[in-house]
Amino acid sequence: MTTLGIIGSGNIGSNVAKAAIAAGYDVVIANSRGPATLGDLVAELGPKATAGTPEQAAEAGDLVLVAIPLGKIDQLPAAELAGKVVMDANNYYPQRDDRIAALDDNSSTTTELLQAQLPKSHVVKAFNHINAKDIPADGKPAGHAERRAIGIAGEDSAAKALVVSFMDALGYDAVDLGTLEESWRIERDTPTYGVPVTRSQLEAILPSVERVQQV
Repeated sequence: MTTLGIIGSGNIGSNVAKAAIAAGYDVVIANSRGPATLGDLVAELGPKATAGTPEQAAEAGDLVLVAIPLGKIDQLPAAELAGKVVMDANNYYPQRDDRIAALDDNSSTTTELLQAQLPKSHVVKAFNHINAKDIPADGKPAGHAERRAIGIAGEDSAAKALVVSFMDALGYDAVDLGTLEESWRIERDTPTYGVPVTRSQLEAILPSVERVQQV
């Protein structure tokens, strides 16, 4: 994998871009307002970054990160994302996203909603429970005693393997939670949300996590 497509140029998208470029990847980044609005960010990111439309980011990416407000996932370019491995960094904030009944009653997860929106893509939960500013700053070599872990979840083992490899390149251990149904264990208001944890710490915490009522 050499190119990361990013749809969403906010805190998560821009900071994953910084970390990916530092690890040697090319990045094509997009937002809903158009490439012309990304000039300053691309200049900051440097020559390995290119601004594009969401369709262009989807097409260019060997791996694609979606980091947009959950309420806007119906605007994603599903056709261009077909067959792609799509990392889902979304979290549910009702004040921003409006109420979503399937999340309010815990009958679905944010990532299951994205997978339903992108039925021909291979969606993997990733980067949703780490503070954005930490992503380019906290990566450490494999085997480091304080290397942070990030949970992932997905239905496709090959897709998850690609995400594990990408996280490793950025300096993080990936901990596989299982299927998308289990991704709630790292959603907002759970014990590891925004909290630095190592692989062993995350693995120890996950079994005791209780599902919270979304408020």
